[in-house]
Amino acid sequence: MTYAAPMRMGSRPRPSLPGRLRDLAPALVCASSLTLAMLGAAPAAARPADSASARAYVHADLALVLAAKAHLRAAEAAPLRLLARLRRECPGAAAGSPQDPESTQMSNEVIGAMVLSAYHLDVPAIERFIARTSRLAWSDARLRRSVRAYAADLRVLVHLAPPQLCADVRAWVAGSYKALPASTVSFDRTFMPAWVAIGMLPRGLRRHLSPQDMGAFARAQAIEVQITDAEARAVESWGKIMNELGLEP
Repeated sequence: MTYAAPMRMGSRPRPSLPGRLRDLAPALVCASSLTLAMLGAAPAAARPADSASARAYVHADLALVLAAKAHLRAAEAAPLRLLARLRRECPGAAAGSPQDPESTQMSNEVIGAMVLSAYHLDVPAIERFIARTSRLAWSDARLRRSVRAYAADLRVLVHLAPPQLCADVRAWVAGSYKALPASTVSFDRTFMPAWVAIGMLPRGLRRHLSPQDMGAFARAQAIEVQITDAEARAVESWGKIMNELGLEP
């Protein structure tokens, strides 16, 4: 499973996981409306190099989200396996901890552990996507920046080691909640800026696509909506993990 922002039409910052459930319903309606509108409109004239890159990109994105969809059930189970391990290793480790900016960072570490446990299933597909898209040539500078930034964020995520939640929570508690362990601070600084969805159709891509490629675009977008829907089901797992550890967001 992927924990992605509901709006998938370009790069976007990551709000906290609980807040996304509130935004999910209007986002799904918006995505469906965008799909219908895009299918009915004729693409603007595009330069040949941009058209070739756009075609390569949309088919790479489709391959990526198809792989994620194939693993969706196993990915949704990954946070539950994490929960089971925490119940064995450190139940209630942060019971009585405060709710403050540091607890928010610990919550971010929980989210990161969940995301990476799910993304692990898609590492080969992510690496193929990066290889296929990171060197595409674009005369459109905005698209070039968006595609390269997205590939760079995915590269960070697939190489980021999962956090040691039990050890980090215990270190925070042992210090009387006065300072987070360096491992938590380092993980959050790396994970949060790089946290992106599996599957991204950047703004402006469609105008470079031929009518023949719009089917792949619409199919990829529809699968991204399905993956976003799975995000809502992750909120319950997140809550269970937070409760198990005794953490406040």
